[in-house]
Amino acid sequence: MPTTIDLLDFEEAWPRWSGRKDEAIRARFEIPPARYFQLLGRAIQTREALEARPMLVNRLRRRWASDSSSAQRRAG
Repeated sequence: MPTTIDLLDFEEAWPRWSGRKDEAIRARFEIPPARYFQLLGRAIQTREALEARPMLVNRLRRRWASDSSSAQRRAG
């Protein structure tokens, strides 16, 4: 199972989603992309992540909040 730092390192190297990122997730972590994003979502909520990469974690938290808000607007 990847560590918080593993996930953050990878996300720094691959900041945007693409089909190639999916392939890289499978190759590096041997998990499906959906599982990677679940783990990343949990990881960015930790103090460890915030202390290790504050700018990256805050950017990801904003993106997650924005994505969540967009999904709620579409559903409502």
